[in-house]
Amino acid sequence: MLTNIKYKKEAREKRHASLRKRVSGTAERPRLAVFRSAKHIYAQIIDDDQKKTITATSDQKFEKGGDDDNKTKRAKKVGAEIAALCKSKGIDKVVFDRAGYKYHGRVSALAAGAREAGLKF
Repeated sequence: MLTNIKYKKEAREKRHASLRKRVSGTAERPRLAVFRSAKHIYAQIIDDDQKKTITATSDQKFEKGGDDDNKTKRAKKVGAEIAALCKSKGIDKVVFDRAGYKYHGRVSALAAGAREAGLKF
């Protein structure tokens, strides 16, 4: 079991490295990087030219519980919050970095939440 988890992690890191060859954030268009764990989802806005994280958020800020609350809905809230943080910093365009994950489920929900809040990819 442990070897399978290690293989999956290494495969995702390999896909992420391949993606990062093409995706880079600048001051005008920073990178929206996503990290998805088993329980949580995290989003960062990164300027790769200066090698600095501009802003970040995660679903740990949101209250868990309720009948209609699940990880996908929390991911959409994270997308909306990261978009609001970007707007407050004067950023309206970003490059989306899915970090080797499929554009499906929580990753696409985060992107949809950010788009609905006014962020352009």
